[in-house]
Amino acid sequence: MDFESMKAAATNPEALMALGLPIAKSLLAALAIFIIGRWVAKIAVKVARAAMSKARFDDTLISFLGNVLYGLLLAIIIISALGKLGVDTTSAAALLGGAALAIGLALQDQLSSFAAGVMLIMFRPFGKGNFVDIGGTLGVVEEIKITNTLLKTLDNQLVWVPNSDVWGNTITNFSAMPTRRADLTIGIGYGSDLKKAKEILLRLMEEDERILKDPAPSVLVKELADNSVNFAVRPWMNSPDWWVTRCELIEKIKLEFDANDIEIPFPQRSVHIVKQDD
Repeated sequence: MDFESMKAAATNPEALMALGLPIAKSLLAALAIFIIGRWVAKIAVKVARAAMSKARFDDTLISFLGNVLYGLLLAIIIISALGKLGVDTTSAAALLGGAALAIGLALQDQLSSFAAGVMLIMFRPFGKGNFVDIGGTLGVVEEIKITNTLLKTLDNQLVWVPNSDVWGNTITNFSAMPTRRADLTIGIGYGSDLKKAKEILLRLMEEDERILKDPAPSVLVKELADNSVNFAVRPWMNSPDWWVTRCELIEKIKLEFDANDIEIPFPQRSVHIVKQDD
């Protein structure tokens, strides 16, 4: 309706009533779309969250995706309601899309970390409390957030690692399996008693209750090296006991070898000085 028509309607009560009726209908229709649409959106989000929970998605991911879904549905509802009021929704949608693109370009690093966080939460290469190596950073996982992973290092420092770096790096989860094997290379001198050394190695592993009987520990002659006969010593243990048990076993081997006159070779260099007469 142009300005002249509105001016004429303002001086004519019947025309004014005729003009107000469509506006009132449009307002009521827009309000109905908004109220009913928001109610439907809440139900849809509730159903989606229930489906994700049934699929065992992480609670953080369920909450975030639920909020994103609700925001998108609400934006569609508002644009639809504005369309009922005669607003050019094409321009509104274009403006919304442009704003989303600008925000995406400005926050591309954060969005990359978010996408990586979604992958970490969905595929679960590690969980809270696991001891991991992420791109050379060793630590216990304290918390997995949607954009960062918090690690506590062995010297009790907290390290925030962006999830984009976590997902883009090699991940070693030392806690993933209930048991682990320690692979030790123990060398003895060529003049030492090989059978006696092997018996000592097997006995030390049998006496340690933390070393599993199944799979059984093994001692094999690995190689005849330049300066030593090398054994491959392979005990199995529960993952939480791995580090301490391994270190204590190495200490026991050294003490037992010393007590039984079994030589553990180490690099040596002989220097011969030849004195020449003038």
